[in-house]
Amino acid sequence: MTALDIAHGDITTIAVDAIVNAANSSLLGGGGVDGAIHSAGGPEVLEACRELRATQLPDGLTPGRAVATTAGRLPARWVIHTVGPVWSRNEDRSHILEAAYRNSLLVAHDLGARTVSFPLISAGIYGWPVDDAALRAVTALRGTQTSVETVVLVGYDLAAVDALRRAVAQA
Repeated sequence: MTALDIAHGDITTIAVDAIVNAANSSLLGGGGVDGAIHSAGGPEVLEACRELRATQLPDGLTPGRAVATTAGRLPARWVIHTVGPVWSRNEDRSHILEAAYRNSLLVAHDLGARTVSFPLISAGIYGWPVDDAALRAVTALRGTQTSVETVVLVGYDLAAVDALRRAVAQA
């Protein structure tokens, strides 16, 4: 069973085999976690994403799916890019959010990663309520069988860390 750890801080500074990026569908950078990962990873990450767009993903990455690139200058070997859903009060998109976690963990497994860090996908600019995002993350990760030994759930602020702690205790 995969161990779940919680960390507070900047996901780009945590040394793991793979860092999950809460990307936008273009894969070409953005704000929040996506912008931080592209900035810290350097031009190698953007170049790898452009190559994916030119070859395998001409229309971008569909929400819930995941794909890996080099991590460039990050303290990791790979970046696993996934797109979470935008939260909606009128439509249940939780299956897409859970798929983003599952598929990212499965990509990490296929790469042979033993340690993976995750942000709270969709809980930033995409507006997903933090407590629900944390619970869905923990539930999806615990329900996915892989050879990944440790997942580090990274909360950028204390509200996210507290939500993650509650989710780990509850799920």
